[in-house]
Amino acid sequence: MRIFALSDLHIEQAINRAWVERLSETDYRDDILILAGDLSDTLALVEWGLGVLASRFRKVLYVPGNHDLWVLREPASLLSTGKLERLRALCAERNVSMTPYHCGELSVVPLFSWYDDSFGAPSAELRERWMDYRACRWPAGLHGDGINAHFLGMNDAALQVRNRIVVSFSHFVPRADLLPSDSATTRLLLPVMGSAGLDAQIRRLQPAIHVFGHSHRNVDVAREGIRYVNCALGYPSERREAPTALPCILDLASDTAQRLTDNPP
Repeated sequence: MRIFALSDLHIEQAINRAWVERLSETDYRDDILILAGDLSDTLALVEWGLGVLASRFRKVLYVPGNHDLWVLREPASLLSTGKLERLRALCAERNVSMTPYHCGELSVVPLFSWYDDSFGAPSAELRERWMDYRACRWPAGLHGDGINAHFLGMNDAALQVRNRIVVSFSHFVPRADLLPSDSATTRLLLPVMGSAGLDAQIRRLQPAIHVFGHSHRNVDVAREGIRYVNCALGYPSERREAPTALPCILDLASDTAQRLTDNPP
């Protein structure tokens, strides 16, 4: 069994949608796919994407990203929290999991999150440019740092998972030092990238690997004994060409898993 990871598929882009369609219908039957958010901002395309991917893999696990919770193209009465519930229903219909999945000595743990001011306070320019401030609708009383606290509160039971190999994942970035520090764009966007509270939960869980998305910056580094991995497809304009191989983060048939648990990064 292998574990593959992807984030930020943005399948409203025709090139990305075609890339998903071309994935082998036979090569991944025994494998797990982690989807670390941002399939699409429309329910219809998320439904299509989950259906295609669930038909390719033994198991697909998913947490929504910020784009997945946009409601601009949805009925005016639908809040982002209501859209999350619709996404849960779509996952249940297609045997896609938003809850921890256990297979022998392996556990894969989805972690919900958002962002808060722990990476910095948003500037006036960011508030004007960042689409989430207009594309998401939250219930009365849920705003600011409370949005992230709301999502982190959903993770309490998941943080109790213990197994020989634990892999966790989120959409949002758990640590600011996983982002390039010399980029003006990063400095502008840092407040909407993630939260320190998410990494505190990851530290409680103590996975061997944590997968994240959102930044569209592919990363594979160790920080304080945990391997952090971002495998983003991203927008066509951000790459020269789509990847030819699906990123595999762990092959349980090799000795990698043994080395990982005996000698953590």
